Amino acid sequence: PKSIRVSTGAPHLANPPTVIVMVGLPARGKTYMSKKLTRYLNWIGMPTKVFNVGEYRREAVKNYSSYDFFKADNESAVKIRQQCALAALRDVESYLTEEGGQVAVFDATNTTRERRDMILDFGSENGFKIFFIESVCDDPSVIATNIMEVKVSCPDYQDCNKTDAMEDFHKRIECYRVHYEPLDPDQYDRSLSFIKVIDVGRRFLVNRIQDHVQSKIVYYLMNIHVQPRVIYLCRHGESMHNLQGRLGGDSGLSPRGRKFSGALSMFVKEQNLTDLKVWTNQMCCSIQTAESLGVPYEQWKALNEIDAGVCEEMTYDEVKEKYPEEFALRDQDKYYYRYPTGESYQDLVQRVEPVIMELERQENVLVICHQAVMRCLLAYFLDKSAEEMPYLKCPLHTVLKLTPIAYGCKVESISLNVEAVNTHRERPEEMKKNSGTLIRRNSVTPLTSPEPNIKKPRIDGLDEPLQEMPMSLCTPSHLALAGQVSVSLALSLSLSLSLSLSLAFSLSLSRFLSLSLQCSILCLAHSPSKWYTHMSQLSQGLKTLLYPVSSPSSTLTEVDLTGDINKGL
Repeated sequence: PKSIRVSTGAPHLANPPTVIVMVGLPARGKTYMSKKLTRYLNWIGMPTKVFNVGEYRREAVKNYSSYDFFKADNESAVKIRQQCALAALRDVESYLTEEGGQVAVFDATNTTRERRDMILDFGSENGFKIFFIESVCDDPSVIATNIMEVKVSCPDYQDCNKTDAMEDFHKRIECYRVHYEPLDPDQYDRSLSFIKVIDVGRRFLVNRIQDHVQSKIVYYLMNIHVQPRVIYLCRHGESMHNLQGRLGGDSGLSPRGRKFSGALSMFVKEQNLTDLKVWTNQMCCSIQTAESLGVPYEQWKALNEIDAGVCEEMTYDEVKEKYPEEFALRDQDKYYYRYPTGESYQDLVQRVEPVIMELERQENVLVICHQAVMRCLLAYFLDKSAEEMPYLKCPLHTVLKLTPIAYGCKVESISLNVEAVNTHRERPEEMKKNSGTLIRRNSVTPLTSPEPNIKKPRIDGLDEPLQEMPMSLCTPSHLALAGQVSVSLALSLSLSLSLSLSLAFSLSLSRFLSLSLQCSILCLAHSPSKWYTHMSQLSQGLKTLLYPVSSPSSTLTEVDLTGDINKGL
């Protein structure tokens, strides 16, 4: 018997890329899971790509003849298949090391330990984490359905009738079954990270999950299913803010919006779906739209519209006039741009991720939401990029019917013939031609425009009001002093905090908190003279509290804090 394998490879990076390795006999849904998982990981911002070894084989062998190609004793075919696997692995390495990829999916049968050991060695040499996904299914009806829906129509059988194709593919499966070695969680493969998906999600076996990427993969796979279903997406009826061209807000429906609600109710009845679930957000116009359906509905806070921050309830013209820099930045990179005190599309994706997970678990669902949220949901199902997402067209008073199919999603646009204002804003032509250098690339870079609505800290108890540092302090003779003050920032902050905490019992607590806060702010403002004055006051106050009565016999030694701080400067 073979001994237990121990993985010896160590990652070369703090956060190394991941290679997902599919395992299983043909027609077990490996490619379905590969494509679906890749779509999800890309949607949440984790660059992922599928490398299907079958496609490499079809490029190497233009004309497929029969299942004989997959026999273990066909030496020339075995050599070709091995070369195709190595070519795919070379492309995996290039993608993860040179092209910015974070996750690669190696989609092949990988049914032998020899092949999987080769992949593990490949991962060890390159510092990649390896995670296996094995699909196990012995249900004849599921296998037959998969063959009919996907395999019979693949390029291998383009000139073959369905009956002959079915027969040949079943014989191909048997060629693999002879040498199939499943993952062994108890002995040989106990040290590996993997998940076994048994009978299309009826049961799961999870072994040694080691990081958040693997956790997300497992969580996602445990929520998807292959049952036929339909997902309807639509926006709320036209609102009063839509008519006025205003962003966000929480206005009610316009007369045409109420008319759409009635038309949507008729549409839902015509679909004749007794088990249809209705989801909406917690905003007025969406709730009014759902109420007209006359059926129970569920409210999701996660489905609320994108928060426009300081731009809420403003028109685009008002935003352009009041915040010209923000207006330009959003045009440059709409996905990553975050409204001041608001959200970006990137933030929105993270917010609606639980909705996607629950949609994957459900069957027939109608989601009533807003434009930006609908774009996020639609981008997931249609596999759209971050660049495309903010410009997907989601018109008012139109229902999008999504029907998941083998390797994607079929979409139908159904207008309910109720007029509405057009709220779609195309990407400016100058941005399409030349995006130029981005001033702010992502959602976490500091904001550029003034934000009068942001609350500033209140400062009480100042002996004199804070003023901006005079320009004379910015002359070369003062630059060294300003630098020293900056270096002393940590000292002043920690000293101020420790003094405030240690004197928490004192009746003069508010005075000390005020002085310590002033010292910190003055230090940040590069105002050394005022900072020195307030530290002196803080020192004097401390002496008064420590030594309220002067006594020659006192054994305590006074500390000249002012002198020590002066030395620090």
